[in-house]
Amino acid sequence: MPSLARLAQSAAAAAVLLTSALPALADGEVNVYTTREPGLIQPLLDSFTKETGIKANVIFVKEGLAERVATEGANSPADLLSVVDYGNLIELVDRGLTQPVKTEALEAAIPANLRDADGQWYALSMRARVIYASKDRVKDETLTYEDLADPRFKGKVCIRSGQHPYNTSLIAAMIEKDGADATKTWLTDVKGNLARKAGGGDRDVARDILANLCDVGIANSYYVGLMRSGKGGPEQQEWGNAIRVILPTFKDKAGTHVNVSGAAVAKNAPNKENAVKLLEFLASQEAQEIYAKANFEYPVRAGVAADPIIAELGTLTVDPTPLTAIANDRKQASELVDVVGFDD
Repeated sequence: MPSLARLAQSAAAAAVLLTSALPALADGEVNVYTTREPGLIQPLLDSFTKETGIKANVIFVKEGLAERVATEGANSPADLLSVVDYGNLIELVDRGLTQPVKTEALEAAIPANLRDADGQWYALSMRARVIYASKDRVKDETLTYEDLADPRFKGKVCIRSGQHPYNTSLIAAMIEKDGADATKTWLTDVKGNLARKAGGGDRDVARDILANLCDVGIANSYYVGLMRSGKGGPEQQEWGNAIRVILPTFKDKAGTHVNVSGAAVAKNAPNKENAVKLLEFLASQEAQEIYAKANFEYPVRAGVAADPIIAELGTLTVDPTPLTAIANDRKQASELVDVVGFDD
C-alpha cells in the first residue's frame, strides 16, 4: 500500500501537470471595458488569448463608461478602457481614470500625434473625415474642407448634425489651424450651401448623392467599406458605389483630419501588467491587420495595409496636428455650431 508521503508527492506532481496544461489560468486574465460593439473587438481579443494564454474578459458598456469606472472607484475590476473618439479618451484622463504607460513597443508603433504625450492613452485605429462626391456631377480630383463653403456648391452639400462628435472634431481642428472667426465664417457659408437640414448619418450622405439631392458631403471613410462590401445590404452597396471619395485636406495641405478608436490602462487596474501586454498587442502588426479587415479602419501602425476597399480611396496622409491640441477647441466648436444655427 502506498505511503501517505508518496500519495502526497503524486498529487503534487499531478497538480503541476494540470497547471501547465492550462496556460490561460497560469497567465491570468485582463478585464476590458469597451464602448465598441463586441463583434468588432472580439476577434482581436481571441487572437490575444491564443498568443499569450491570457484570458480577456469583455464588459460592453454602451453609454456611461467613464461614470461606471468612476463609481466603482478603487474596487473597479477594469484593466483596459477601450473607446471610440479621442474626446472620450481625453475625458477619461481628465477624470483621473487612467494611468500613464510608456513602452518602447507602443511608442514605436503609434505616431506621437495619435497618443497622449504622457502615455495616458493610445490611438489604435483611425477613420478619416472624407468628402463624398457625385461621380457624375463633381469633376474635382481634389478638394479642401474649406471648399465646401464655396458658392459653387450652393444647395449641394449634405452633412450630419454639426454637433455630432465627428463634426465637432473637424470644426475644432479648423479652429486650431485658422482661428475661431474664420471657422465661424466657414460654418456660416457651409450652412448656406446645405441641400437639406443637417442631420441623419454619414451613410445618408451617400444615399442623398445617389438621389441627386446633393453633390458633395462630409462623412467617415469606414462607412465606404461597410457600404461597398455589401455588409449593409444591397441598397447601401448601391449608395457606396454611387460616390467618389476624396481625401481632403485643410487649405494648408498638411493632411486629412482623422478621428480614432483607442485605449487606456485604468487607474486602478488589478491586472496592470496584462493590460499593458494587451495594449501592446493591439498595436502589433497582427492586431492592426485585424482592425483593417474587420472594421474598414485605417491602421495606426506604419506598414500595415488598409482593407482593399479603403486602400482604393488613395494614400492617406494624416493631418499632423496633435489630437490633444484639437481637443482643447471642441467646446468652442460646439458653441460655434449653435451660434450660427448650423443644425436649425
